[in-house]
Amino acid sequence: MQLSKKDMLEQAKLVCKNTLMETLQIEMIDFGEDFLVARMPVNSRVYQPDGVLHGGATAALAESVGSFASHIFIDTDKFFVRGIEISANHLKSVKDGFVYAKATFLHKGRTTQLLEIRITDEADNLISICKLSTISLPKK
Repeated sequence: MQLSKKDMLEQAKLVCKNTLMETLQIEMIDFGEDFLVARMPVNSRVYQPDGVLHGGATAALAESVGSFASHIFIDTDKFFVRGIEISANHLKSVKDGFVYAKATFLHKGRTTQLLEIRITDEADNLISICKLSTISLPKK
């Protein structure tokens, strides 16, 4: 049985309880055949000392949405997903509002996946661009 979009997003919310995603208030908000979108509020929880979005929080958002995208597109009864490499280029600062991360697949192999994650602000300005490699490993 395939879950509806609403049920899948609700399940994502439950899985994020008591994790870094909950701490950073990352919320999965949309997905399609080959993408997943999440958002994160920009506030003092994710600031660097001078009051703008911390690059580490941005990387955590990117890895969270990218890994979760890999997770929802595999057979989780047989496999689990782990991030194996992430790179991030930060292009613009953000002080408030929300940032949005859209993960799309560049490669969707049986074992490895490569995703591009574009981080944008509420005005759709590009804030960061990230690449994430994930690996699907068999459950034993």
